[in-house]
Amino acid sequence: YNKTLDWSKWYIFWSDERAVAKNHAESNYRITKEGFLSKVPILNGHVYSINDNATVEDAATDYEFVIRQLVKVRTIGVSESNDCPKFDLILLSMGSDGHVASLFPNHPSLELKDDWITYITDSPQPPPERITFTLPVINSASNIAIVTTGDDKSEAVHLAISDNADGPEAPSSLPARMVQPTDGKLVWFLDKSAASSLDAENDDAFEQHREY
Repeated sequence: YNKTLDWSKWYIFWSDERAVAKNHAESNYRITKEGFLSKVPILNGHVYSINDNATVEDAATDYEFVIRQLVKVRTIGVSESNDCPKFDLILLSMGSDGHVASLFPNHPSLELKDDWITYITDSPQPPPERITFTLPVINSASNIAIVTTGDDKSEAVHLAISDNADGPEAPSSLPARMVQPTDGKLVWFLDKSAASSLDAENDDAFEQHREY
């Protein structure tokens, strides 16, 4: 795809980021730069990373301001239903606890309605300080892809997507289950291990998709 895509049309943002320096081993920017951005001709001016010299609160505020300005000039589309930015694609992974982006189970950030970007200082996984898209922004995207692998994710996958998932975690406090696009498409990409707790009907569906 390096030669066949019009990379000048690509704009890159981070749905969540750790409040660490860009050259830090846990920086999502560094991981993305090394694994993707350094290998394709996306314009440097189209890559929007957070300010790693600011406090996590200021970084979140600045990031939301930048995105609001890009929505204002329609570089980023806008959702007709809630005025949130409408990204073409939001790519997520899911933790074994069911978190997506930096939205963790039972965290107050899950309740935010008006903020586009928020920050946390108490992540249950290190590092503790992070910025993250909120659920209204994630759910406003045209396409959402959740990529999940490994045995340790299988129960969270079951709780997130199975129609017959039950228990206190499933409907209300599992962030991955709360990813429900308002006017877009959600696709899960699972390996066999991550899908191992799904019921037989869902297993058959995933097998058919895998064959294609």
